[in-house]
Amino acid sequence: MISVLVPTVAQGLLWAVLALGVYITFRVLDIADLTVEGSFPLGAAVAAALLSCGHGPLLSFAAAALAGMLAGVATGLLHTKMKIPALLAGILTMIALYSVNLRVMGKANLSLLGTDTTFTIVRKMLGLDMAQTTLAVGLAVVALLCAVTYWFFGTEIGAAIRATGFNQQMIRAQGVNTDVTVILGLLISNALVALSGALVAQSNGFADVGMGTGTIVIGLASVIIGEVLFGTRSFWNSLLSVVLGSVVYRLVIAFVLYLGMPPNDLKLFTSILVAVALALPLLKEKAGLGKRRR
Repeated sequence: MISVLVPTVAQGLLWAVLALGVYITFRVLDIADLTVEGSFPLGAAVAAALLSCGHGPLLSFAAAALAGMLAGVATGLLHTKMKIPALLAGILTMIALYSVNLRVMGKANLSLLGTDTTFTIVRKMLGLDMAQTTLAVGLAVVALLCAVTYWFFGTEIGAAIRATGFNQQMIRAQGVNTDVTVILGLLISNALVALSGALVAQSNGFADVGMGTGTIVIGLASVIIGEVLFGTRSFWNSLLSVVLGSVVYRLVIAFVLYLGMPPNDLKLFTSILVAVALALPLLKEKAGLGKRRR
């Protein structure tokens, strides 16, 4: 079990970038955005396609983030300008991105074996093994993105996005165009999700058109577990909780696999875990009422 601790934590950090993106839509904007199931493999596909053509990791990350931004803007326009419900708008974009991802890669699966990626380059520079390299890259990326996210949502426009999710009517009365803030929130969220896809693809050594299946549940599990275990006393605390929640989720998955759970049952386990975590506030409230009555 100890031997898988470092790679498990490292993978949790890479997926924490996805969880940060899900947190922005789910908690900040109060929108359940299913675009992430398409933008995650989109980031992986764009990064893998560029890397396999000989381009550097920095360009692949920039292109993946840009592609994720465009996906978020597409969902935002469907929701705000065409008045399509946010859930349905995300589903429409997600379905469209499946074909886009196939076009980008040219096939359903694109291997990165023998290609220089971020992890192989850092591994050669630092002389670490693959698990330690992934951990180092994950820590650096997550620290940078958390700092930038915290700074941005402390600015005037970032505060407007947060206020939009809290009370659209109130912020609209202050003269803010809520259509713009919603689109910006979706843009930032899906850029982070696409970056996570690019990182995971480089870590795994391949990009697959179906690798986005279930990512929304993984993101929600990370957010909910983090909030339940580590609290939401401030925005910075919430960001750290999301990151730690992603790591804890990966540790839980590794533990149940170690105990012998069939890998085919992981999706079912994750869904039950998220359902229980979402129901915890209600369960606590009922438990409190029961104690007061007694």
